[in-house]
Amino acid sequence: MSKRTRIGSVAALMIAVGTALAIMQANRSSVSCGSGGCCLPLTGLAALAGNVSTNAPAAPAETKPLPKLLDLGADKCVPCKMMAPILVELKKEYAGRLEVEFIDVWKNEAAGEKHKIAMIPTQIFFDAAGKELFRHSGFYSKKDILAKWKELGVDLTGSK
Repeated sequence: MSKRTRIGSVAALMIAVGTALAIMQANRSSVSCGSGGCCLPLTGLAALAGNVSTNAPAAPAETKPLPKLLDLGADKCVPCKMMAPILVELKKEYAGRLEVEFIDVWKNEAAGEKHKIAMIPTQIFFDAAGKELFRHSGFYSKKDILAKWKELGVDLTGSK
């Protein structure tokens, strides 16, 4: 193969890859993953998100308001998928003491805009009155989440 043919082949390949990347980017939301372009079409979070996110009507007035951990991400984002089992564990272990919710901002762009999300996953910590106490972008371990609640003065160890 001549040098000119090889250069032409490389140029054509670069154009094809660039076009494919442009198409993929156009199909994505403006929200980006927390690990710099980490979003791959892997499966699993959608099923877990069903166990975390609730669309139930508001709790009755006699129910005590709870602190809330809101995780905004996407079901095709790798760090978001890594957060899913942590959210499920927190929801189960701290039921009655902590509300845990996941919102897919690629499926619900309005939620991303409402919470001014620039990077996913983003975790927002709210007190029982709904006031934002803290936010973190990127993967956040269960240990770090629980430590942050303690640092914020929220006792999750109390009885249910």
